[in-house]
Amino acid sequence: MYLSEQAETLIKQDFLKDDRSNGAHTDTHTERSIGAVPEQSQEAGVVAVLQATIDTLQGQLEVKDRQIEELNARLAEVSAALLAAQQTAAAAQALHAGTIQQQLLTGEAGADQQGQEPEQKRGWFSKLFGK
Repeated sequence: MYLSEQAETLIKQDFLKDDRSNGAHTDTHTERSIGAVPEQSQEAGVVAVLQATIDTLQGQLEVKDRQIEELNARLAEVSAALLAAQQTAAAAQALHAGTIQQQLLTGEAGADQQGQEPEQKRGWFSKLFGK
């Protein structure tokens, strides 16, 4: 709790009126104790505010830790899915290359056969007709 200077002065004056009969030593002691009470209450208030701030920050840190754990789990899942997709793509590429190679080999054999057949036919015609 914080008191304004006017309120503090009024409280001190009130205490001084009561304690004047006790002597100067008591007046000095009273002024010191009145000044110490607000300082202690201010310190307690500051400590309370700092503790509340610490608690808030610790709560936020726990939330962030959970978020990081969740993101790491998602990252692991995505990495596994990416690896599977890469392996599937590599297998598909190998299959496609094999298919193309087979088509090329089959196409060349077919072209060779087509090229040989006309020569054989021409050869037969040429034998039959003399040229």
